[in-house]
Amino acid sequence: MKKGLRFLEYTAIAAVLLAAILFVIKFGGPSILRLYVETGIGNCKKIPILCMSPEGEIINPQVNKEYIAELVPYTFPKTEIYLPKGFTVIKQRIKKVYYKRRKPEQDQPVVYIIHQEANFFVNLYPQLKKQGVTDDYKFVRRIMYARPSDIKDLTSAFFMIMKGIFTPDLGEQKNVKMAQFIVLDKKGFINYNLTGQDHYFDCNIFNASQDYFKVYIKDKGANLDLDKVLTIISTVN
Repeated sequence: MKKGLRFLEYTAIAAVLLAAILFVIKFGGPSILRLYVETGIGNCKKIPILCMSPEGEIINPQVNKEYIAELVPYTFPKTEIYLPKGFTVIKQRIKKVYYKRRKPEQDQPVVYIIHQEANFFVNLYPQLKKQGVTDDYKFVRRIMYARPSDIKDLTSAFFMIMKGIFTPDLGEQKNVKMAQFIVLDKKGFINYNLTGQDHYFDCNIFNASQDYFKVYIKDKGANLDLDKVLTIISTVN
């Protein structure tokens, strides 16, 4: 798995693979389909998070207002967030292209921010509505809970592929934790790694209007903990 936010510019790769998957489904069963997906994106030994899913919920943790006062406000079109000093902050959009035009800053603390208005994903893949995926929260939830053992048809294979694409660099993946959360009027999923010299946080956030935000934090020097990041999530608007 390449490091960084691959999914920013590679979301279309899942659609490109669908035709080949349809061929596999027609001429083979679920076991062959699982093998095909594994060959394409890797297995759980190579990419442990593929066999992980959210464990437990973080419900309304205390928001540290004193910590918010220490943060720096960042304002972008349709997005506002408070972040710690010393981070490079990059606002990006999901693009349907197949290569990166710019290398991320790998050797310094960095925050990537994405915002998409409600129903971006279900409008991008409208055929999924027939499978009960009627909003973006359900779309991301299916990604987070996707596991190779559950692959049995085109839809489950699609979400397994998307899980590989959506997962940014999280360090040593065997140490990653996944959880659902509710913080004030925000809800979503957080994948984090608090081991090693650097900490990693992959936050998939929905506000009350069902807008989607992804906040990926590569915390060089391990200055942030889960409580601080959940407080940061509370400031997203």
